Amino acid sequence: MIKVGIIGFGKMGQIRYDSIVNRSDINIVAISEPNKDIVVPTNLRVETAKEIIKRSDVDAIFICTPNAFNKTYTIQSLDENKNVFCEKPPAFTAKDVSEIIDHETKSNKKLMYGFNHRHHDSIIHMKSLIDSGVFGKVLWMRGRYGKSVNKAFYNNWRAKKAMSGGGIFIDQGIHMLDLFMHLTGEFDVVKSLVSNLYWKLDVEDNVFAIFENTKSGVTASLHSTMTQWRHLFSLEVFLEKGHITLNGLVTPSGVYGSEELSIAENRTIAPAGTWSKRELITYKVDNSWSSEADHFINAIKNDTAINIGNSFDALRLMRMIDKVYDKGEIDG
Repeated sequence: MIKVGIIGFGKMGQIRYDSIVNRSDINIVAISEPNKDIVVPTNLRVETAKEIIKRSDVDAIFICTPNAFNKTYTIQSLDENKNVFCEKPPAFTAKDVSEIIDHETKSNKKLMYGFNHRHHDSIIHMKSLIDSGVFGKVLWMRGRYGKSVNKAFYNNWRAKKAMSGGGIFIDQGIHMLDLFMHLTGEFDVVKSLVSNLYWKLDVEDNVFAIFENTKSGVTASLHSTMTQWRHLFSLEVFLEKGHITLNGLVTPSGVYGSEELSIAENRTIAPAGTWSKRELITYKVDNSWSSEADHFINAIKNDTAINIGNSFDALRLMRMIDKVYDKGEIDG
């Protein structure tokens, strides 16, 4: 039985709670949430995160707080010999993540980050197809991920850079970039434009970025936006012998529509755009949250490695994010 504490019981804390509460190998013993208006399950509420971190009967901690607290609580938890699952982003910079890894190494505990999109069934299938080589090599990718916000967003902690570390890119675009790297590997060239033309906040409302791996030749373009006036997720991968396109994403809010994976193989001679094999798969159930929990809990129970969402994945990703923000020409 693994005894768990949850720090933060907003939207993400509640999602993580729901993903583990009915497991026979988990006992949730404490939850900290500073907002008294948020209802915490009976007898589990404690006053502070520190109480959970210091408790001797807690084996693992889920950190589900605003971004600014992720690094501090992760380090404190590792130093108290706790296994840690932390929401993204892991910190604000790659340098911060390197510091976290030092504490992880000394603790010899499990550390996993919530790069949830890797655990969607559609992404798992997409990854297996790419790795199989049946479509040949990846040529290029395109990702669009965005949503609509209103003026109420000004009151959200995500609109304040000191709390969030950035805008829409570190909030949502980080998932798309993580998928690019998950599917094809790292990039060594980054070009970007970071814009806050519309909302005029101290965080960006748009990022346009191009990534290139000069060794493999793979190029990927990413648009992360909160001036799209609708919720949209689209990931396209074009390969030598076909293309794989994911439109929509099944999420707890349901705002991204149905999750449809289109797979096309063996294009006819140009300019005709027909394919000898074409398949459309619709995913109606979101298994990603339970999949993540399984990976984390099993790693603790069996003393196995975190293979998806480990700290080195986080470090490589944050290096790319640093480049996007550093090289982005601020417009607005």
